[in-house]
Amino acid sequence: MSFDSAIKALSLDALKFVKDDHVIGLGSGRAATALVNSLSLFVKTKKIQIKCVPTSLQIKLIAEKGNLELIDADQIDKIDVVFDGADQIDKNNFLIKGGGGALLKENILISAAKKVIIMADKTKFVTNFNRSVPIEIQPLSRNIVKKNISKIGGMPVLRTLDRGYPFVTENGNLILDCNFGVIKNPKSLQQKILQLAGVLEVGIFTRKPDVIYKAKNNGKFDVLT
Repeated sequence: MSFDSAIKALSLDALKFVKDDHVIGLGSGRAATALVNSLSLFVKTKKIQIKCVPTSLQIKLIAEKGNLELIDADQIDKIDVVFDGADQIDKNNFLIKGGGGALLKENILISAAKKVIIMADKTKFVTNFNRSVPIEIQPLSRNIVKKNISKIGGMPVLRTLDRGYPFVTENGNLILDCNFGVIKNPKSLQQKILQLAGVLEVGIFTRKPDVIYKAKNNGKFDVLT
C-alpha cells in the first residue's frame, strides 16, 4: 500500500502555512522529506525569505540540496511553524515519535513552535498507542534506566544497527524502544518516564498539533484540526 501520491499532494497544500520571514522547523522522515522538496520550489517561485531549522542530518542534507537557508536551533528565539511526521497518533491527537532517533530535537522544536503541522498516512492513526515508545538515554545510565523501565511495566530493548552495534543519536545518546502494551494514559506514562534518572527525552509527545494531515491510499488526504 503506497501513500506517496497523497503525501506529495498534502505537502503542497501545507505550504499555505509558510509566510515570508518565517522560521520553519523541519522534522524527519518520509512526509518531512516530501515537504522539504515542495518547500524548496515554493521559496524559489514566490521569492520569499525563510530560515529552516532541521531536526536531523538526513533532513539537513535534503534541505541543503534544495538551497534552503538553514540555521541552528540555538541561533533563534522563535519558530513560526514546524512540519513533522509521526509514528502513531492516538484518539487524543497525542503522538509517538522517535522512530528515526531524532526525538530530542523534534520535541524541542515542537514545544517552541507557534504552529505544529503533522503529516502521516492513515495507518498511523490508532485509538490507543500500541507500539513501542522510543526513549533517549544517557549512555552511562543504560542498565539503570532499563531496570527502572521494567519496574513501571515496560519491556526495554536497546536499539541496534544491522550488525548489532548500538544505534547512537546525533546527540551521542542511546535509544531504548520500550513496549508498554496498549497505552491508555500516555500523559501519565510520559511523566513517569521523564522522572527516571538518565532519561533525556521520551517519544510520547502531548502537545497537540494545530493541524494534522491524514494521507489516504487513493492519492487524497484529510485535514484534521
